[in-house]
Amino acid sequence: QVHLKESGGGSVQTGGSLRLSCVASGYTDSSLCMAWFRQSPGKQREGIATIDSDGPTNYADSVLGRFTISKDSAKNTLYLQMNRLKPEDTAMYYCAAVAGCLAATMRTSGFDYWGQGTQVTVSS
Repeated sequence: QVHLKESGGGSVQTGGSLRLSCVASGYTDSSLCMAWFRQSPGKQREGIATIDSDGPTNYADSVLGRFTISKDSAKNTLYLQMNRLKPEDTAMYYCAAVAGCLAATMRTSGFDYWGQGTQVTVSS
């Protein structure tokens, strides 16, 4: 069982930056793929950034060039650096993980473990 806990959300103005963190615990499998998803009211949860167990990353077009996903394996922590934030980035952001993985997917069905989310609000 993998436990995930996000932090770092908040309120910023357009053009600002935030860094989200997600601490993972309760696993020993090194082949862990992780991702960040977000969900706005009335919309489906969407994948925005993934990182494979061995490091390669992938981004949704909506965040490419503005957001950066990374991980610190020594701290069991996943990060999402968000720059040049826009009002349309306002959402609840979720960390997700799946064990025994080589390559991550942007689909919610590709992940078994989820955090409770952290809210990001961007004002114009």
